[in-house]
Amino acid sequence: MVVEFATDRSNKGIALEQIRRKVGATAVLFVGDDLTDEHGFAALVQGDVGVKVGLGESCAGYRVSDVDEVAQLLTRLVEERQEWLSGRRLTPLHTLSVISDLRTSAVVDGQGRIVWLCLPRLDSPPLFASLLGSDEHGCFGIHPCDDHGTSEVAPVSQRCESDTLVLRTNWQYATVTDYFDCGGGRAFQRAGRADLIRVIEGSGKVKITFSPRLDFGRSPTRLSLRDSGLEIEGCMDSIVLHAPGVEWTIRSEGRHQSAEAIVALDATPVVLELRYGTSNSRPHPRSESQRRTETSLFWSNWCKSLRASGTHTATLRQSALMLRALCYGPTGAIAAAATTSLPEHLGGSRNWDYRFCWPRDAALACSALLRLGNTGTALRFLDWLAAVVERCESPDRLRPVYTLTGADLGAEGEVGEVPGYGGSRPVRVGNAAAQQVQLDVFGPIVDLIASLAEHGAPLSAEHWRLVRSMVSAVEARWQEPDHGIWELRGPKRHHVHTKAMCFLTVDRAITLHKMETGKDISHWIELRELIRAAVLAHGFSQRAGCFSAAYESDQPDAAALAVGLVGLVSEQDPRWRETVEKVARELRTGPVVLRYRYDDELPGREGGFHLCTAWLIRAMLTLRRDEEARDLLNGMLACVGPRGVLAEQFDARYEIALGNLPQAYSHLALINSILDVEAATLRGSQQP
Repeated sequence: MVVEFATDRSNKGIALEQIRRKVGATAVLFVGDDLTDEHGFAALVQGDVGVKVGLGESCAGYRVSDVDEVAQLLTRLVEERQEWLSGRRLTPLHTLSVISDLRTSAVVDGQGRIVWLCLPRLDSPPLFASLLGSDEHGCFGIHPCDDHGTSEVAPVSQRCESDTLVLRTNWQYATVTDYFDCGGGRAFQRAGRADLIRVIEGSGKVKITFSPRLDFGRSPTRLSLRDSGLEIEGCMDSIVLHAPGVEWTIRSEGRHQSAEAIVALDATPVVLELRYGTSNSRPHPRSESQRRTETSLFWSNWCKSLRASGTHTATLRQSALMLRALCYGPTGAIAAAATTSLPEHLGGSRNWDYRFCWPRDAALACSALLRLGNTGTALRFLDWLAAVVERCESPDRLRPVYTLTGADLGAEGEVGEVPGYGGSRPVRVGNAAAQQVQLDVFGPIVDLIASLAEHGAPLSAEHWRLVRSMVSAVEARWQEPDHGIWELRGPKRHHVHTKAMCFLTVDRAITLHKMETGKDISHWIELRELIRAAVLAHGFSQRAGCFSAAYESDQPDAAALAVGLVGLVSEQDPRWRETVEKVARELRTGPVVLRYRYDDELPGREGGFHLCTAWLIRAMLTLRRDEEARDLLNGMLACVGPRGVLAEQFDARYEIALGNLPQAYSHLALINSILDVEAATLRGSQQP
């Protein structure tokens, strides 16, 4: 007495493929007993498992007799899964630490192991890449041990010395101090020569494991003994580990080699110095303590120049240091993050390489530092940008992303030799966004220059030419569709955020020109109002009740908050209030805000985006919803790792950090949110 209805073009196999794509599944277990389940079994691919329940012909690879055996199967699957996960010991991203010399960065895990390091530059191939796999993909570890070299003792603490990127990992009887030598102006010298110093102090014994892997292990990595340490063979530039007095044992691991040593500690510190770009194995002319002092002063003196105060002073300084660590000293470029392919969906394919300079991201980072009183970073970045624009065919052809030296990126590639963080494949190098059209890039640049002028920075005629170039670019292309700030890999659209940034470009240029000359430029005003009218006519969805992701779209998008944040609509406009409420209601998840919920043609579900959270905080403050904004800020603060590092995203469902780190977007978002909420608190206290 059952009648089944089905559409012509739908079955369980098609549904299974849709679900697989939506959740970013890397494998599927499909269990069924019905004739229509055969479509599901037929849709399975290598690595999937199909289980037929009961008798009858089936294309499933396995069979169980009844529902009770299904329950047993699922129970065993859960047990196997739990055992596998516990064996992997995946390092939570929020527990990682970062050290830098303004040319490259190293990521250190909570056990004091260097798990990520690219040399000589941030965007070079890695020497240590276990962060994206296991120790076999490159790791430099130090830990206390017994006479046999084994130990399960965890560090009791790990932190950077105050206002520095000098990291100390403390066990009960031993301490390891890690830093890059930043003395002698080397942070601003051409990349190619770097010294990573690891100082071991305390008592008892420690085991040192040195397992470099050239270019993700794609090239054989061989080691040779030197009188005072080790040398890595076969690399283009010389690399030595200066370790006088340490007796090494070299072992072969396939086509690679690693070295181990057990050292008995005494009153004299053990100093390990990884020297890139030289085969010199002689002692350094300056003592380790002098080099550490110079490095500490390099960072702390910069921090002293910041105007950070209030309840969250330490957090502001930490985030400012993370932005500083992403600066490329030789040119003034700023990387979006220090890593590649840390996943936005754990186990999925939303893995991107962020070790490059997006002019938009860098300008926003400079603006955040400017609010803390730092102008030097912005001026250095604008020098880099001016040189990039000079090499462009025309200013409106400014690319979304460049290398740290200002060159065009090569093709995006995949590295099959590394399994990825938590099995998140593929591991990518390069970024295809370099070939996209992103017309929002001009707004943050002009806004930064105008803000510098408002802070009294010494702007030059070159900065003014840069402003004119950006306005000309908007004038030429603002009516075109683009790929937008989220770099969607589908067709170009008329993104509302992009139009708002074009509006901001012209609006801030008008402000700047009036500051300089006391006059208006009428055709710029006409252009600004033309852009405003177009957004108001096409960007607001009556059906959705908000400014949407793009023209002719009903989908909310946190980036659409730009219309109010840049002044395209007033704070009193009911459409602005409706948009803020829509984003808060449909995109907020716990302490974070999603970018959007619509299908972006990529598998998996990403976490909340810290930059979007900051936008909603500022939007709420425009509506005098100060308590809600403060609540969101507290949630963002809770996402900051114990070493002050913020990744790109936070998954509220599983309470884990996601994405590359330290993420410039996230740290500038935290700085802006703290300052915005503190300003609102001050405003409230001054009201009668």
